[in-house]
Amino acid sequence: MRLSTAVRVVVATLRKRPSDLLPFYVLGAAVPAITRVVPFLAFVVAYLALETTGRLEVIWTELATLEEPPADPEADPEAFEQWSEAFATAIEPAFSPAEFGLFLVGLVVLTLVVTILLSVLLYALVSAGQVATCYARLRDERGLPAGVEGVRRYWLSFLGLFLLEFFFWMTAAAVVGTITAMLVVVAISAGVGALGVLFALFGLLTWLALGAVIRALFAFTPVAVVVDDVSALRSVRASAGFLRRQPVEAIFYYAVAIVALFGIGFLTSILSVVGAPSLVALLSVFVVLPALDLLKTTLFGGYRRSISPPPAPDRSLRSQFSGGIRRGWSELLAFVRETPGIHAVVIAISLGSFWVGWIAAAPFVDAGFEASILARLEGVVPPIFALELFGNNWTVAFTTAFAGLALAIPALASLAFNGFVFGIYARLEVDPDALLAFVAPHGLFEIPAILVAGALGISLGLAWWRAVRGQLTRTELANDLERAFWVVVGLGVVLAVAALLEGFVSPYYFRLFL
Repeated sequence: MRLSTAVRVVVATLRKRPSDLLPFYVLGAAVPAITRVVPFLAFVVAYLALETTGRLEVIWTELATLEEPPADPEADPEAFEQWSEAFATAIEPAFSPAEFGLFLVGLVVLTLVVTILLSVLLYALVSAGQVATCYARLRDERGLPAGVEGVRRYWLSFLGLFLLEFFFWMTAAAVVGTITAMLVVVAISAGVGALGVLFALFGLLTWLALGAVIRALFAFTPVAVVVDDVSALRSVRASAGFLRRQPVEAIFYYAVAIVALFGIGFLTSILSVVGAPSLVALLSVFVVLPALDLLKTTLFGGYRRSISPPPAPDRSLRSQFSGGIRRGWSELLAFVRETPGIHAVVIAISLGSFWVGWIAAAPFVDAGFEASILARLEGVVPPIFALELFGNNWTVAFTTAFAGLALAIPALASLAFNGFVFGIYARLEVDPDALLAFVAPHGLFEIPAILVAGALGISLGLAWWRAVRGQLTRTELANDLERAFWVVVGLGVVLAVAALLEGFVSPYYFRLFL
């Protein structure tokens, strides 16, 4: 396949019915929202352990006696050292006796291990769905049902690929590291330290070169699993065969991927300087990642002569965008009307967690902790502030919604956590009237949008549970995913309005009345 043709196919496929492709990439972005449930539960366990044993009350009492830390630790290191020692003494009950301290350390270690393992498993599941969806769309078939089936059919092979690539990387590191260490020791023993440094540098470069070869080999293995319907080991052989027979296409993909990687990094750096890095995440989820997967699937599928791409869309990009906004708004309103019971549960959880956060903040108040909305608003630049707010809030909304696919647990946890944190902030606020005045304009849009996102997550969790029990077909689950995508688009419209108000109105209007 000509490279220019491959690019046109990717663009046409990405534009042609994006709602039948992008939900799996939104789900990929939601994986961290699922895995963070593990540390959230660990925090609850640790809190309850400290509370029921009476240690927490002792810690708060000790913290309340602490003076504020030095404003500039470097200017007065002795005072900072004294404050650090007093702080360590205050939290000492959390690690005494030693058995209780070991319990907390063990809880932290267990949390890390479970989070890592769960992340690997979830990314294997989601990646299988993503590639299967891309392949179906490139054959002009419905993408989401194929993605749902791909999760069931290929997840174990994708997990095997992750572990196999990790094994290759670790083997290369062990071999190169051992040889390099031996050479460095010989050079140092001979009294030639400079040569030892050169050996160490050469070893590092060798390992990076081997790593690049490994990554190049495994770049096309996920596509080979789906296109050829083979196991993880056989996909490695298929990928190697593609690299031998189609080197130009492979190099083209590597070049595009590297440019995209560095471009995303550069854009992230620029937007971080101006204060709006969250926009990069949106670009990655909705454009870069699906485009790269489509490109390598197009190249490998063209090599196997197994794709028949959809025709180019007959509408302009502007027309598609406006039509998508209208459909998103329509689906959002319909979802809210059809799920009053779920929304009632969401409101109850949010209010209850807010009350718990308000109560839990009492020791912080006694210890002298304060929060000030006016201080946090100093120095904001409205356009940048609004863009960052939109990017961050919309990311929170769609990750909360699609993370709910994991039996609704992450969506419930997110609602409870957000309500809990906001309850703490509200209790610690030194000027409650200013906080209320700030939140009121944009909160009328932002808070309902986040609640709807939580309700959407619960709805998807229920849909997945019905699918597991055989009460929902693969196509029906795919329909729910596609509808959820359009509801998320509608939430984006609401959160865009909220961001404009929060950036240009909320921080300023009430100051006229102070």
